[in-house]
Amino acid sequence: MPIIKSAIKRVKQAHAANERNVATKRSIKAAEKAFVAKPSSETLSAVHSELDKALKKNLIHKNTIARKKSAVAKAAKEAGVKLTPSKKVKAPTAKPAAKKTAAKPAAAKKAPAKKPAAKKPVAKKAPAKK
Repeated sequence: MPIIKSAIKRVKQAHAANERNVATKRSIKAAEKAFVAKPSSETLSAVHSELDKALKKNLIHKNTIARKKSAVAKAAKEAGVKLTPSKKVKAPTAKPAAKKTAAKPAAAKKAPAKKPAAKKPVAKKAPAKK
């Protein structure tokens, strides 16, 4: 067991990170098993989602993720599963939606074009003293 305070903290952090990583890897395995048991578009998207989460956390190398996704997609194609494109749903915002007022009609006027900046006159140099 470490004696130094920072080393003790690192052991705790490593333990917590290890638990998180194991949980993520377990969820990937569970999703893959669910897909193998019953291939469907829902289970396929669940596997892809879990793999993307692991990639986002840098838990598994990107090429390993790509290989696993490819293998699952191939198995899905052989099983006759079609991946339906999912609609991205925006996360609800913390603020309540403000009431929208009636839109005002756009003004018919055009904004006047900007005039070029006026040049300042050049200052005259004082004659050199002898």
